[in-house]
Amino acid sequence: MANTSPPIFDGHNDVLTQLYKGASVDRFISGNDKHIDLPKATLGGFGGGFFAIWVPSDIDEAPLFEAMRADSYDIDVPPNIPQPEALQVAMAQAAILLQLQRAGALEICTSVAEIRSCLNSGKMAAILHMEGAEAIDTNFDSLHVLHGAGLRSLGLVWSRHNAFGYGVPFAFPKSPDTGPGLTAAGKDLVRECNDLNILLDLSHLNAAGFWDVAKISNAPLVATHSNVHALCASSRNLTDDQLMAIKDSDGMVGINFAVSFLREDGRMQADTSLDIMMRHLDYLLKHLGEDRVGFGSDFDGAMVPAGIKDASGLGVLREAMHAHGVGDALMAKICNENWLRVLAKTWE
Repeated sequence: MANTSPPIFDGHNDVLTQLYKGASVDRFISGNDKHIDLPKATLGGFGGGFFAIWVPSDIDEAPLFEAMRADSYDIDVPPNIPQPEALQVAMAQAAILLQLQRAGALEICTSVAEIRSCLNSGKMAAILHMEGAEAIDTNFDSLHVLHGAGLRSLGLVWSRHNAFGYGVPFAFPKSPDTGPGLTAAGKDLVRECNDLNILLDLSHLNAAGFWDVAKISNAPLVATHSNVHALCASSRNLTDDQLMAIKDSDGMVGINFAVSFLREDGRMQADTSLDIMMRHLDYLLKHLGEDRVGFGSDFDGAMVPAGIKDASGLGVLREAMHAHGVGDALMAKICNENWLRVLAKTWE
């Protein structure tokens, strides 16, 4: 019997992008070759998480992935995407999530009580999240419509810049201090999200933008899928002073399974030991405390350790945590309770 308890509520996945690119909704229910589907979720005790709307860039990703196998790299950020074009894609991906809900595959949740009910019943819980605000107009009309459809979490940027701010490139070794902070519209978007109780995701945001959010926002600071810069000097990872700010705001960090953000050498290489993930876990627990650490897998959007492979392998992760000395109470916090805590503080 697979180790499926406690269920893992996850800070980030790219299922909607995979389905938008052509993967079948029916095969999500019956089983496919992606990281997450219903059979794999059942086998691994994947209870749900943040389902990201992400607008793909029109580029060939293969050379990008190959570059990330080198000793160092600094990959050009793709060009920004016009808002009307991005909105069309975002609406299509939001519609896919609604289709999954109609098919009974999951439930879109807008309250902690709804997530708890799903975790208790075994139904997959989904938060409608947006990774990069390209689809949002600067009058925020689309933000309010998407909020009405269930949007409860927003990352201001992906790696490319937009009307609101600047992301970090995929670069190693490199600091996240890579450019200017939020635009005036970006600062207004932070305030609007605070008013709507939409969680603000700081993953992908550069250092100057991070500190702008920290100054403006009245909500906990959250990085849904980021790791420790001191252990892996990727521009995508968080520095010690950023971790301190997250702790001071009573926010949290979801550990990213992407191997290039875990490994000390920054390489995209699947044969990555889970001991490396345990080092990031220890570091975050030390700097944030036991109530502010969870998981943000990046399933269906990244190369993850071969030992986990996909959602069906989450039992292997629990076993590695037990072997590492993580007790049952802390296990429950990391697997789901810490996410529910910070969502309650943000939404309610």
